[in-house]
Formats: sequence, structure tokens, C-alpha cells
Amino acid sequence: MFRIPESLAELGRERIQGFPVEGFIYGEGPQKPRLMLIGEAPGEFELVDGIPFIGRAGKELMKSLASIGLTRDDVYITSAVRSRPYRWGTKKERDGTTTERKYNRPPTRKEIIAHAPVLDYEIANLEPKFIITLGNVGLQRLVGKEAKVTELHGQVLRRPIQYLENLEDTTFSWTDEEYTIVPTFHPASVFYRPSHRPSLEADWLKIGELLKGVE
Repeated sequence: MFRIPESLAELGRERIQGFPVEGFIYGEGPQKPRLMLIGEAPGEFELVDGIPFIGRAGKELMKSLASIGLTRDDVYITSAVRSRPYRWGTKKERDGTTTERKYNRPPTRKEIIAHAPVLDYEIANLEPKFIITLGNVGLQRLVGKEAKVTELHGQVLRRPIQYLENLEDTTFSWTDEEYTIVPTFHPASVFYRPSHRPSLEADWLKIGELLKGVE
């Protein structure tokens, strides 16, 4: 199993201090995976158990993997940001009272840049055959903010990706090396946009076809 150096995890924790985030979740999976999956950020359930993609979205992702004969152990799962971004909100209880609680939210650009060195290290050292981006955040982290999963899902993109050249940078540079990226929808998208499910399922079947013959 691959694990980033603890010094890099500590750097990630330091760089994201001051933002409304909590915890730090490590990527998980084998060295030299055929598939590397990149989501957006951990949520509440991931924070509790310290494992990426284990809530409702995680169950959907496991269904997608199972549809092409894979399990969690076969792929490397990570995200653009490794701490849970949250916002405070009000929840109404059954008895009519309200309580303040933390809700998940998408990471900001500054938070993505803060944790860029962690993802850059994973990509460079894992050398995956295919990078599967799950939703817009993972896709835009690699290929730019103009990219949209609704337009690019299921396509095979062979191209350079964004990385942070220096820790002081606030904008990304482009790698000299090209990577093979297949964007698809975030597994949670089917909860609020059920019409995405057929496209999501078709994307994963295409990923399965791409893997045939790839060692």
C-alpha cells in the first residue's frame, strides 16, 4: 500500500491552517495502480473513520467499481483537498428546537492550492495508468477551471496537468509529462441529479473497457 511521507502530511496540515476545514485524510490504495480516483474533499463520515469515500457517496463509488470487476483495494483513492471543508448551518430537530452544526461544502481555490503539493506527490510517485476525476473539483484541479464534467465525462484526455511548481506559488504550472484522464461525475451527483446515473454507469463501463489489456 502507498502512503505519503508524514512530513508531507504535516506540510499539508500547516498550509491549510486558518481555513474553515478540519482533519486530514490520507489517500489509500496500492503502489502503481491502474486507476487513481480523485474526488474533491473528505466529508463528515470520512473524517470520523479516516478513510476516503465511505459515506453514501462511497457506497455509490463501490457500486461503480464493482460494475467493472474492481474493489476498493484495486484502486488508489484520493482528493484535491485532504481536510474536510465545512460551513456552519442550522438544523431543526424533531422537537422544534434548532442546533448549529457543520455541513460539508466544496473546497475553495485557496484550499485546493494549499493541498496541491500532496496530490502532486501522489500523482508523480504512483504513476497511474489512468486518472479518473470524480466531479468538477477533481477535473478542474488537473486541467483548469474552464473544464466541465458535463461536457467532458467519459472522454479520454491525454494531456499535461496542473501542478504547483513552488510552495510560494498561488497559480498552477503545467507538467511536461502527459497523463491519461477520464472525467466522470462525482458519485454523490446521483442523489441530487438522478438523471446523471445512466451517464455515470456508461462512463464506468468505458473505463472498464480501457482497462482490458492494461497490466
